[in-house]
Amino acid sequence: MTDDDRMVAGDDEPFGSGIIGVCDVCGKNQAVIILEKERFQLCVIDFLNKSWIGSPAKPGRPLPPYRSDRIWFPTQAVPKGEAPAIVLSPTKVAKRAGILIAPDVYGLTTQLLDAGIRFAREGFEVLLPDVANVSSLGLVEHITWRMDALFRGGVHVESPRIRRVAVLYQDALEALRKRPLVDPDKTAVFGVSYGGSLAVAVAGIDRRLGAVAIVSSVPVVPADYVRLITAPTLAIAGARDRSGQHGLEQFGPGKGTRNATTTSYPGMGDLFLARDHRGYNVRTAETAWTEITGFLKQNLMPPPPKPPAPPTAPTTAKPPAPVTPAGSVPTVAPAAPATVVPGPTVVPG
Repeated sequence: MTDDDRMVAGDDEPFGSGIIGVCDVCGKNQAVIILEKERFQLCVIDFLNKSWIGSPAKPGRPLPPYRSDRIWFPTQAVPKGEAPAIVLSPTKVAKRAGILIAPDVYGLTTQLLDAGIRFAREGFEVLLPDVANVSSLGLVEHITWRMDALFRGGVHVESPRIRRVAVLYQDALEALRKRPLVDPDKTAVFGVSYGGSLAVAVAGIDRRLGAVAIVSSVPVVPADYVRLITAPTLAIAGARDRSGQHGLEQFGPGKGTRNATTTSYPGMGDLFLARDHRGYNVRTAETAWTEITGFLKQNLMPPPPKPPAPPTAPTTAKPPAPVTPAGSVPTVAPAAPATVVPGPTVVPG
């Protein structure tokens, strides 16, 4: 960030304006935001981490609820031996649960970023693999998965291509579990659409997951694969989403994991949680997000057990009153003789 040729030189755009330029953090030419006081150009993700520094608020103000970082985690699933990711971390210093968001090959869409920000605000540490910037993943996977869904009944989670992505996401999970403040025994995976199928593929392998949440997930092949999931699972879809409904059926009674919960939202189609999709409905979307975050908090951040009630002093039971048989006359104890108190003696005058 100290390289002078990447700084804004002589631009008249005000603080916070958006232009096309090179991001000082990721080094990519894209839509960036100018931080005039620091002379940085940052893309949206990095802006989340930096914008509050130039705020005119007085010192001592509370920290933002979360911050963002770009990391590289080790993995053998790609030729380079490492893959990029975005981490959203709560600023509160406390032990926390972690959530892996499983993207499709589209990468970090608005819907997934919305999910990550919501989870981070609730106190989770969130890791989003940036698969759109992994050179070995792209058009071939995109076409293969969609052809499988259209003509072969669903995403074949045991195919070599899916296995490779599942290994990539498992390595991302391990990187998340090694984060300083993440509780490695409290992690979950979340996915939408084809990302939901990839989340199912990971959950069938990883036995340490504490929860799985999928939205509008494309069905997986073989269908019995979902029986390998040991973590509590929440699957939701719109009632008008045919592919998502087939995905829900795989988690129905007697079919999926024993701890599966399914919810169908009437009148909703696919991607009904995406703000930039024409089928977005804010009221239904907020209801669904509340259900998802509540499910994750219930399984990863359960409330502490209630303390035992303080002991109370034992009460001495009074002996029962004697019962008088019916028809008998109760015995009355004789009254004690009255004591006569002599009055004063009067002496005649």
